[in-house]
Amino acid sequence: MTYTARNYEHLLGMDGFSDHLLRNHFTLYQGYVTNTNKLAEALAELAKAGKAGTPEYAELKRRFGWEFNGMRLHELYFENLTRAPKPLDPNSRLARLLREQYGSVEAWREDFKASGLMRGIGWVVLYRDPITDRLWNAWINEHDLGHLAGCTPLLIMDVFEHAYMLDYGLKKADYIEAFFRNLDWEVVAARLG
Repeated sequence: MTYTARNYEHLLGMDGFSDHLLRNHFTLYQGYVTNTNKLAEALAELAKAGKAGTPEYAELKRRFGWEFNGMRLHELYFENLTRAPKPLDPNSRLARLLREQYGSVEAWREDFKASGLMRGIGWVVLYRDPITDRLWNAWINEHDLGHLAGCTPLLIMDVFEHAYMLDYGLKKADYIEAFFRNLDWEVVAARLG
């Protein structure tokens, strides 16, 4: 199976995100899709040639998680953004869970933002543990380190520099505010399943 890059140009013109920044980000995402496909093909060829136990195979296998997660996290990120923001329905199951577990939606939001303001590059993901129905704000270092196994990603925020530096320089907090202004909470809430 070959992965195909999705088109997110409908996000151009989004408040707080320049088209230049978005186009660069789309190009970066397309690179992850391309590299995911290349690695999948190379791994299949090595396995077919009986070289699955080689150091080359092992290194490609390790790299695959980085490229695949880079592809998938960007897709989830772009899909929870919109030019026509849709607020969180205060009567939704997601809003109820946030209030129950964080005290209020605002308290959850502050925790999510604080996670995004931590030093370093990575992602902030609101996860749902399907076993306990618990929601967690998690820091994902790089693309492949820090995921909560078995949990469902609901809201994804990219905090690598490429997501904001062109527009905001070192003002990551301003980027995070723009991110929250452009959310499609219907998409996020639907990820609860």
